[in-house]
Formats: sequence, structure tokens, C-alpha cells
Amino acid sequence: MVPLNEAENEVKVVTQRLALLHLSYARTLVDEFGWEEGKKLILKSMKKYGVNVANWTASGHQGLPRYGFWERREGKPELCELGKVMVEMGEPELGALYCLIDPAKTMAADPTKKLIHTKNMILGDEGCSFETVPTTDEDRRALAEGEDWESVDPLIDSYLKKRRG
Repeated sequence: MVPLNEAENEVKVVTQRLALLHLSYARTLVDEFGWEEGKKLILKSMKKYGVNVANWTASGHQGLPRYGFWERREGKPELCELGKVMVEMGEPELGALYCLIDPAKTMAADPTKKLIHTKNMILGDEGCSFETVPTTDEDRRALAEGEDWESVDPLIDSYLKKRRG
């Protein structure tokens, strides 16, 4: 038997490595192709990732780990281990693009609803919070056909527009 705190730490380490992997690929794309073209490729990848996650969980696999993915804090919102790395590495925009996994995976599973962020620690909030809301025809069209589909999560879309103009 492994103590829970050791198991949580092992998940934390893998989660941190996932964040570094995302940032490495995303930074390479943006550096190579510029922000607009790089972002389109990142969004295309996140869309495929969302479909893969939706299919994976639909086939009976667990979506997220129960322990170690979120840092629990007494009296404060939990912190996402992925988000902590994105903030520490100074990559909020690339981190926000990763966070689009949430609406992508929910819309891939059921196009009539999406999980969006109402708060996001990468964008400066104390923690993350989410809401499941109905999708619009525009949301479904943006995700299905669009290269720039970040509009499906209004908080992330607004942040990226402010940062990138």
C-alpha cells in the first residue's frame, strides 16, 4: 500500500509534466509560425484532444484522477496543478488555450452543452470554477468548423482578446 499523500504527489508530478509538454509544443508552434497561425494549430490540437478525451471517458475510462490533480487548500479554492505550472512558467495565454479542453471535451460528448470557466487561476483568479451551460448554434459551428473557436468559453475568449487585441 502506498500512502495517499505519496500517491497524490505522483499524480501531481505527472500532471506537471503534462503542463510542460503542452507548453513546449504550444511555444514551439507560436515561435515557429507566429501567434495567429500557432494559435490555430494549438486550437486544432485541443479540439482533437477534446474528442479523444470524450471518446476515452465514454468507453469507460476515468476522466481525471481523484487525487493529486487539484491542490486542496483550507478555506480557499483548490488549485489546478496544470494551472500552477502555466502561471509559474509565465505562459497564461498558452495555458488558457489548454483550458479549452473543458468545453471541447464536453461538446464532443454532447454538442448541446459545454463546460465553461467562470473563474480561471491562469487568468489571475484565486482558483478555477466552472459552469455547464447550453451551447448555441454559433458555439457548435465554431467548434465544428472554425479555426478560432475559443469563443465557446467567454472568459478565455475575453482574456485572449484583451491580451492579444
